Amino acid sequence: MRRRTLLQMPAAAMAATRDWELSTEQLTFGPEHHFFGYIGHVQNTPWNASGRYMAALRTGFQDRMPEPVDAADVVLIDTRSRNADLAVERTRAWNFQQGTMFYWNPRAQETQLLFNDRDVETNHVFPVLFDVARRKRIREYRFKDTPFGNGGVAQNGGWFAAINYGRMARLRPVTGYPKAFDWNAKTPAPDDDGVFVVEIATGRKRLLVSFRQLAEHAARNGRNVDGQHLFINHTLWSRDSEHLYFFLRADFEVRGKRVDLPFTIRRDGSGLTMHEQHIGGHPEWEYGNRMIGDVNGEQILYDVEQKKVVEVIGGAQVFPNPGGDVALSADGKWFVNGYRRRSENFYIVYRRADRTYAQTKGFPHPGKTGGELRVDAAPCWNRTGDRIAFPAIAEDGTRQMFAIRVDGKRS
Repeated sequence: MRRRTLLQMPAAAMAATRDWELSTEQLTFGPEHHFFGYIGHVQNTPWNASGRYMAALRTGFQDRMPEPVDAADVVLIDTRSRNADLAVERTRAWNFQQGTMFYWNPRAQETQLLFNDRDVETNHVFPVLFDVARRKRIREYRFKDTPFGNGGVAQNGGWFAAINYGRMARLRPVTGYPKAFDWNAKTPAPDDDGVFVVEIATGRKRLLVSFRQLAEHAARNGRNVDGQHLFINHTLWSRDSEHLYFFLRADFEVRGKRVDLPFTIRRDGSGLTMHEQHIGGHPEWEYGNRMIGDVNGEQILYDVEQKKVVEVIGGAQVFPNPGGDVALSADGKWFVNGYRRRSENFYIVYRRADRTYAQTKGFPHPGKTGGELRVDAAPCWNRTGDRIAFPAIAEDGTRQMFAIRVDGKRS
């Protein structure tokens, strides 16, 4: 029989709180593994609009990266039926760090789900728009000349950013889909690849900015990347969907050669900007032009138009690792920072109105603290700001979904 435990946080972890507290529970159970995959920044969430269903992947292994033939089940966790998991589709484009880039369509949040898949004959990656009520694929976004995947849906809906997961499979395997096709495998900075924008309703695509443009822009700003094979990670749309933030990267694991350059660009392709100030590997959008990130060991707000830090949220006494996996609740009132300490993940939940905060207990994942199979903190808020989903290793050694519950006064 499946056990569902509710764990109260120890008093020491609650010392900084006043009128709210945290508890945690395990949502999914083995013997198969369940995970959402991606961080809940830019309002990405496993929960649909009503909160009844949570999207997840289900797989029978976690000891190796998936081969092209290894399909994962796309499942819905039914929160009204004791978290029963119902398989509704399958995908062959996934990994353990980012899953399959699940996003509920912001303009149909109850029933329409986006994820990535691949053609097993060509290894071409393509995004899928799926109707969970009808159990039917509404649209597949297949492009023979640029077989990319969804990299992030605009927060207001209407379009998504698309990037080359075959390129990432070569250059940053933890974020790519093994053996996925890269149409420019021999070109360091191609002019027909980069960040694309795709309209969800029509399937029309356009190249927002190319690798060649990015390399030239970097060179004009004092950073020569000539000859280095470039790739892109973390394409993040602002809350008003006007700005896209992303990292231009190369030789990420090579000491002395790493390229890790933050860029922003407007959705119409104007305003391409390289930022000298790095604000951590997993920043989050706040409101307007502001982002939440890490500078000098502090959790900060950074204005992408002014190109400067405009506020400090908290220092190391509150956030031991401000560069961890972070997410802002949908209403902007709550913030979570998930970080690793040795072989455990911890979560700091922070209420912005009065700067009260609490820390969870540690969730151990020995042997999975680095590399392609690691268990990142990856917190994801629900839509009402009182639950946070996250991945962890359960007592039986399987990878499962857990949740933090925020109980008490909400604002």
